[in-house]
Amino acid sequence: MEKFESLSIHFQGKRVLYITTKNLDYIRVTQEIDFLRQRAASLTVIGSASRSYPKRLAHVWLSLMKQSMSDIDVTFVGFAPQLVVPFFKSKLKKRQLFIDFFISVYDTMIMDRKKFKDGGVIAKLCHSLDEATLKRADYVVCDTKAHGQFFAEEFKQSEDKFFVYYLHADESIYHPMEGLESDASRSSIKKVLYFGSILNLQGVDMILDALKEFAEDDRVSFEIIGPISDKMQKPIQPNVTYIDWLSQEDLAKHIATADLCLAGHFSGDIMKAKRTIPGKAYIYEAMEKPMILGDGMANHELFTADERHIFVEMGNPKALANAIKDYFEYE
Repeated sequence: MEKFESLSIHFQGKRVLYITTKNLDYIRVTQEIDFLRQRAASLTVIGSASRSYPKRLAHVWLSLMKQSMSDIDVTFVGFAPQLVVPFFKSKLKKRQLFIDFFISVYDTMIMDRKKFKDGGVIAKLCHSLDEATLKRADYVVCDTKAHGQFFAEEFKQSEDKFFVYYLHADESIYHPMEGLESDASRSSIKKVLYFGSILNLQGVDMILDALKEFAEDDRVSFEIIGPISDKMQKPIQPNVTYIDWLSQEDLAKHIATADLCLAGHFSGDIMKAKRTIPGKAYIYEAMEKPMILGDGMANHELFTADERHIFVEMGNPKALANAIKDYFEYE
């Protein structure tokens, strides 16, 4: 398995068709379009800016029905190829086919979110959909080596067809910000920041449990950014601030004033958490911020333990709390 850049030769000077059912401003989509545009002789994009997934999917299907393949050399189906490839197999097989297997329906719905029982009818349908999609692709792009190895084994595919394309932060927004001092430079209170979409695999419950270790501590403050439900029993403490939502630009400013950032993932019982590098880790790295990472296999693909990259046992809020204390050299 190699880095995505080794695929350049497949697109260099070619007429490429790129298809995505995800919104066109999604970071994974914009990065792939930019990559292809820099290499292809021509690039045709089928996608939609609609915020409605059904409307985007309808637009993509209708556009693909009308699309001539006579002037296309290579097709690349981005986010959620399971919603495109099995339904247009006769059309897409006419050209070399790449897919981005960023998300497995089976892994996400059954193993991660546990929406349906593993081994049941729906689980088998999800597994079959993933397997059929992978089987029809000539090459498969994943976000980590760990995911590629898992998909190859789980869906009985050759590892030779898998490549890795790591995410990266939008450095026009996320970059070191001189002039924005950390809270510690203005006072003796250290600031720890976490942001996320609050998915189960992120292990936000581990973070909330770790916060309780600092209930009486006035030397540190925490800023938790994301739509945390009241059902998660978030601790209400003088040193914890909850923010539901920020624009990317404002988020960057908040990160710039943090002394330590929490990347994760911290869930200990969802295997996908160990095979995924959190998107926030790329952002913290671009902003040159120290971070705490879950000790999963994927995180070790890009990061090495040092003064800016601290690894902790996943599923262990006590270990997370201790890592924060150790970083600030608290007793």
